Amino acid sequence: MSVAVVTGAGGLIGSETARFLLDRGYDVVGIDNDMRAHFFGAEASTRWRLNQLSSNPHFFHIDIDIRDVAAIDACFARFGAAISAVVHAAAQPSHDWAAADPATDFSVNAVGTLNILEATRRFAPDAAVIYTSTNKVYGDLPNRLPVVELETRWELPADNPYSARGIDESMAIDQSLHSIFGVSKASADLMVQEYGRYFGIKTVCFRGGCLTGGGHSATELHGFLAYLMKCTCTGRPYRIYGHGGKQVRDNIHASDFVLAIWSFLQNPSVARVYNIGGGRFANCSMLEAIAICENLCGRKLNYSYVPDERIGDHRWWISDMSRFMDDYPSFRINWTIEDILADILAAGADRWDREPAELAD
Repeated sequence: MSVAVVTGAGGLIGSETARFLLDRGYDVVGIDNDMRAHFFGAEASTRWRLNQLSSNPHFFHIDIDIRDVAAIDACFARFGAAISAVVHAAAQPSHDWAAADPATDFSVNAVGTLNILEATRRFAPDAAVIYTSTNKVYGDLPNRLPVVELETRWELPADNPYSARGIDESMAIDQSLHSIFGVSKASADLMVQEYGRYFGIKTVCFRGGCLTGGGHSATELHGFLAYLMKCTCTGRPYRIYGHGGKQVRDNIHASDFVLAIWSFLQNPSVARVYNIGGGRFANCSMLEAIAICENLCGRKLNYSYVPDERIGDHRWWISDMSRFMDDYPSFRINWTIEDILADILAAGADRWDREPAELAD
């Protein structure tokens, strides 16, 4: 039987991947020490997802830190050549958290990734390695694109080469302001590519926009759509940071992201890099997302506006998926923004009601 190692197995992408692969007959080794709760507090804990997965006898939860070289090596040595897939979804994912503790951010995102790559090279060199990278590797270069202000969003002029499909992988990743988080993720992204080119390991970097869905343990510092819906429905105050609330993001549901992972696993290659997101099919501005949340919840969002933009935050990002879809032509995005937000509401309402009262203050 094939074994898949999934890091960050309780998180949004990790848990969705684990469930998908379990359904297809894999044994799944889920590495997760719920460090998300350490980063963001109890409301962001992924224990609930791990508990769901652990009911499956083919899911093996390994509670270790990806920075612990000896523990990671022991885990990979235990399963060895049976490992056919490594999905590395563990990360410190927040701009603001990274700026407060750069050393921890870099040790998790960059050094932790190196540990996973080296364990794969030593114990499972034939495995395909999927890395959940980020569009933040491009730094603030997207903010140098010319934009026009519309009623509810910023948008590129029609004659801009990125307007029709979004931003592709030809954009540079250096000579720009990245944020501390962007640098740690870019370092890991480059190392994943290098283990492909230098050692011949089958690797891919998926540079995601906003990854989202009902499985998100959202908090203010991470989880745009899920946290927005949570605040709208619970009455919790929400803060919009800069850009007039018209900043644009494409959003991809976790299940669509996992279909991209599965596509790669069916035909893996070496050192691939793809931008991935909702593209022109599923994108919205902050103001547009608020309107949808308010409609679904039947109540107004209690929000305030902070004019200071987050450092390195993108004004406009839509992913051009052309390269990936050329290589994997059967892949399709299925979830619209409205579908995604409805899923978040359906999956989260009961969980939000059960949170301790102090979390809603």
